[in-house]
Amino acid sequence: MKIIPYILIIVFGLFTGCNVNSYTFDENLAFQSLEKQAKWVHRYPGGEDAPICRQFLRESLEPYCDKYIEQDFTETVKGKELELKNIIGIINPKADKYIILASHYDNRPFSDKEKTIGLRQKPCPGANDGASSSALLLETAKVLKAKKPKVGVIIALFDGEDYGKDDDSMYIGSRYFAKHINDICEKKKVTFGILLDMIGDKDLNIFIEQISNKTAPKLVEKVWDCAKGLGYGDSFIPKVKYGIYDDHISLIEEGIDCIDIIDFDYKYWHTSHDTSDKCSPQSLKIVADVIIEFLYSDIE
Repeated sequence: MKIIPYILIIVFGLFTGCNVNSYTFDENLAFQSLEKQAKWVHRYPGGEDAPICRQFLRESLEPYCDKYIEQDFTETVKGKELELKNIIGIINPKADKYIILASHYDNRPFSDKEKTIGLRQKPCPGANDGASSSALLLETAKVLKAKKPKVGVIIALFDGEDYGKDDDSMYIGSRYFAKHINDICEKKKVTFGILLDMIGDKDLNIFIEQISNKTAPKLVEKVWDCAKGLGYGDSFIPKVKYGIYDDHISLIEEGIDCIDIIDFDYKYWHTSHDTSDKCSPQSLKIVADVIIEFLYSDIE
């Protein structure tokens, strides 16, 4: 993802609407998944670790979904043909409406934010940037399988989000997914999407993302209200701080409201130091609790 300059910071009032319940989410298992993915530092499109990472994601997701789909496609980037794969699981597919929960699972094949020039050609391990949100969704699928929400849930793990240095060579998997949403379900049944990205940071501070607040303010309010009700107001901060160009834009451009839950105050972003030791099981639990609480609430 990349940051969009934004100056105005807005604080808004939150409204009630989520019941505080507890659901089983094993943050330690989620963290083990994060660690495993982060060790595959060549899991970017075309990387030698991509097949084994994809197989792991399939084995971790498919048993907990009512329907499992892989989107295989090719994309030519800067003259190089890439083979990509989006990994998708659907829970409660007979529901009248759907919610998309999304993450990217690829990592960045270089570390362009490194201060040391010699480290910039090393892959970014992507423990927080990619592995954290994917690990969270894999573990969340188990909770949703055990107790299905009223809505259908599409868990989408995107490939190729972080591949290149410009917009044309990034967000590849989410663009393909959004343009082919009718291959997954009827587009008109999709109520909205929630993108998770960089949510494993030990020092978790999730501000409201600018574009999310502009396109889906009620959804933002309700999610942040769930966080407040669960006692996570210190981590989900009700202020708009950043505008981020991320995978949620692909859905928005296809007419699907989508918000980005992201902690962009992460100094290891796009460096070779984005490793598992910078992340925390507790951060995964905080975000998962909010998402699960929201999914079992009354969703309009």
